Amino acid sequence: MPLTKEVKSEKIAEFHVHDTDTGSAAVQIALLTTRIKQLTEHMRNNKKDTSSRRGLLQMVGKRRRLLAYLRRTDFPRFAAITEKLSIRTK
Repeated sequence: MPLTKEVKSEKIAEFHVHDTDTGSAAVQIALLTTRIKQLTEHMRNNKKDTSSRRGLLQMVGKRRRLLAYLRRTDFPRFAAITEKLSIRTK
C-alpha cells in the first residue's frame, strides 16, 4: 500500500531544502524510511510474501545508497537526518 498524500506531503515539508524541493536525497530518505517501516510491519504478519520482501530489500538498498551519497557530500545534514529518523549507520 503506497503512502497517502497527507503523509507524503508532511514528510516532504519536514525534510525539504527549499519550498519546491520534492526530490532531494533527504526527502527521498525520509519517504523510503516511512515506506520501509510500513513494509516491515506487513512482513511481520505475512512471512511468506516473497514479492513484498524483495521490494523491501530493494528499498533498503536504495536508502543505503542515498545515505552513503549524503554522507559523502553533506555530513552535517546526514547526521541530522539519521538522528531525526533514528536510522542506525556504520
